[in-house]
Amino acid sequence: MRYAVTAVVIAGVVSGIWWITHKQPAAAGGWQGKGGMPVAVGIAAVVKQDAPLQMAALGTVNSTYTVTVRSRVDGQLEKVHFVEGQLVKQGQLLAELDARPYQAALMQAEGQLLRDQALLKNAQLDLQRYRQLLAQNSIAKQQVDTQEALEQQYQGTVKNDQGIVENAKLQLSYSRITAPVTGRVGLRQVDPGNIVHSSDANGVVVITQIDPINVLFSVPETSLSNVLAASQEANGQLKVEVWDRDNKHKIAEGMLLAIDNQLNTATGTVNLKAKFSNEKQSLFPNQFVNVHLQLGARTNVLTVPTPAIQLGKVGSYVYIVNEDSTVSISKVVSGPVSGDNTIIESGLQAGQKVVTDGLDKLREGAKVKLVDRNAKPDAGGDDASRGHGKNRKGGANATGSSSASASVPAASHAVSQSTSAPVTN
Repeated sequence: MRYAVTAVVIAGVVSGIWWITHKQPAAAGGWQGKGGMPVAVGIAAVVKQDAPLQMAALGTVNSTYTVTVRSRVDGQLEKVHFVEGQLVKQGQLLAELDARPYQAALMQAEGQLLRDQALLKNAQLDLQRYRQLLAQNSIAKQQVDTQEALEQQYQGTVKNDQGIVENAKLQLSYSRITAPVTGRVGLRQVDPGNIVHSSDANGVVVITQIDPINVLFSVPETSLSNVLAASQEANGQLKVEVWDRDNKHKIAEGMLLAIDNQLNTATGTVNLKAKFSNEKQSLFPNQFVNVHLQLGARTNVLTVPTPAIQLGKVGSYVYIVNEDSTVSISKVVSGPVSGDNTIIESGLQAGQKVVTDGLDKLREGAKVKLVDRNAKPDAGGDDASRGHGKNRKGGANATGSSSASASVPAASHAVSQSTSAPVTN
């Protein structure tokens, strides 16, 4: 038992000596990747340039007008003069109802008007005669006054009849259903031969105006002050772009139309509306789009690719590549986002190199190796990988280094290619 304890103690001492002699020298030289090799990273330069400002949001295409076309009178639907999906103009005839009941009502109203007009004319002639007789003292004045009242009564009756005639004409015109706005008609809601009513909820058809067309989107409350300031500076003429669902192709350009007058307390956002010309009909009502709201530009500011900025206990920071191929942490104050880049308010200088790829493997003082992620492997690459028995260690390290990091945006790659060169170990 005593010999076993002694053996364990000796083994512990030997392990401690081996750790001190092997690990501490490696730690003294800075943190390195797996197997003691430098970490493969992609870099980009800190650039001083004019940075256009924009705000990204999710939006929904909304027609300028959406109208449910309903009949304003009851009757049988006789004719339909549109094709489903057709573009129609304001005032264009869409459908006709059976007009005979309304034509008959108009004739009755016109007949009553003619009768009362004849009575009025007769009363006016009698009034003229009575006034002549009164001038000759042949009749009492009371009889003249009574005739004057009767003449005014007939004038009121004729006025009422004229109103009834106009109403009958209006009801007759309602038997012809026309388009209230210019736009595209949807699917027909009722077929010819059916009785339609003014109270029908679905109406005859729905028309949506698609040119011009609007896009509704929302921005967070924290960004509202930037939007208001930019709108005031541009006299309310802020440019807006809409991109497709994948945010790869620009669909249209328009202008900001309106900002809502209150915040939505449930979501902490405010709604905005932009107006677009849609002659090519590339925007469709209720279509999902990505919105880019342009907020002007800032001149002569420092920018770095957005993936370079990390967030930790010290706040926002980046990894700077030093001349000896090591990295150091630099705390920065980040500003607005400009496309694929972010404006740096303080903490960096133009021309410095920052790491944009392979950040998850880095520590303060780590050795790095700059690689071009877009470079294609040479013809001998496959032979080298197949011959890993001759150079097993080198092949393993190269594979580990290239696969250790994730890909970065294309913008970062382009900067990395133009501003960095591989460091020879």
